[in-house]
Amino acid sequence: MPDWAPLPVQYADYTLWQREWLGDLDDPTSEINTQLDYWRQALAGLPDRLQLPTDRPYPAVADYRGGTVDLSFDPAVRVVVENLARRERVTVSMVLQAALTGLFFKLGAGEDIAIGSPIAGRTDEALNDLVGFFVNAWVLRVSAHADMSFRDLLSQVRDKALAAYDNQDIPFERLVELLNPDRSAAHQPLFQVALTFQNNVVPNIVLPGVEVTPVPPRLGVSRFDLWFNIFDAIDGSGWDGYVEYSVGLFDRATVESFVAQFKTILTAVTEDPDTRVGSVELLGEAERRELAVWGGRGAGAALVSGVSVPELFAVQVARTPDAVAVVFEDRSWTYRELDEASGRLAGVLADAGVSVGDLVGLLLPRSEFTVIAVLAVLKAGAGYVPIDVAYPDERIQFILADATPVAVVTTAEYVDRIEGLGRLSGTLPAVVLDVADPSIDAHAVSVLPYPTPQHTAYVIYTSGTTGVPKGVA
Repeated sequence: MPDWAPLPVQYADYTLWQREWLGDLDDPTSEINTQLDYWRQALAGLPDRLQLPTDRPYPAVADYRGGTVDLSFDPAVRVVVENLARRERVTVSMVLQAALTGLFFKLGAGEDIAIGSPIAGRTDEALNDLVGFFVNAWVLRVSAHADMSFRDLLSQVRDKALAAYDNQDIPFERLVELLNPDRSAAHQPLFQVALTFQNNVVPNIVLPGVEVTPVPPRLGVSRFDLWFNIFDAIDGSGWDGYVEYSVGLFDRATVESFVAQFKTILTAVTEDPDTRVGSVELLGEAERRELAVWGGRGAGAALVSGVSVPELFAVQVARTPDAVAVVFEDRSWTYRELDEASGRLAGVLADAGVSVGDLVGLLLPRSEFTVIAVLAVLKAGAGYVPIDVAYPDERIQFILADATPVAVVTTAEYVDRIEGLGRLSGTLPAVVLDVADPSIDAHAVSVLPYPTPQHTAYVIYTSGTTGVPKGVA
């Protein structure tokens, strides 16, 4: 018979203690209100979901079908991570959390990254041997930037995690109810990526005549979009684990690449914690070769080192001058006509002072003029800044002030708008051109030097959903 000592408390004692400890929402001084205030502040303005690089768009309703991809770290990686954790006075889980945050930042998830984790919830030693469900969930929200070092990112994770430990007692489902974020049937609220680090020793179960091997359950279910599970290897040397993923969002090959990149970034930043997060290279040599081959398919034989877009276009004009290049509504343009129209506009831009390295705004509706204007700006050696006519005035004003284009090409419909916004922002471009102005058609085609591939082709602005929009050249 087992010789078990009587436990000091039962699960019912825990539930009564939790209720008494948290107190009442009607009491502003209660613990539940104190912790709720922390989470309201910590999660204020959190995006509805993390911008993950999915293979397919989110469905209207998640079906929770899941797959798994194995994840393992050899003993050498474990030693390096544990040594770094000791030096920086953090837990191993914090190092893994910071590396995962860096990974999703590099994958384009934005700068405001929230990752969830389960927490044991056994905050009193009297609960250690008690059977029962104490696990809770929390959200760790971190700001990541390209120029910050991994050491700084890790320090931020440490501070956020310690604060979260102090406010871990509100049951997660109650927290969601009280915070009341915008809900969607397509994904979980507050976080869609989770990390679990099981640092309990794998039990060595010995039974007479039986060989026992622990097998993690694979349920064919995805509780989150991505769930990284890491635990001790059976031999206790390295770490094993798996990633549970939504098959409705990701292909298996994509998740396998996430696993490889997670290992890459973890190795890089633990070897040198002062590495800038934005400088970590995720692609392996094989992926680089594949990307180079894939990227060279569009231009075919004309694609050679040092050839610019206008030069490639000129090759096509010489090859098929009378072939149709653009069709818009009831009008078509041949390559020759497109070349001449863009050449005349490029000449007007050059005469107006646009030169190599400048930026030119394009505030144009969808039409043939968009193609003409893009080619004209590139022929002039400048880079174009696309501005959607559907943007609100505030965003257009911001782009004008931030990019400071030397000219803006638009249509008669929008000339007054762009001039008005330019005056308001104090950065009125020197030239505002109506691309359909008949005088442009009478302009002589200028002979302009081709830009090189080192010159900026365009500057595109990010959505700005997680902060101030940024122009990416």
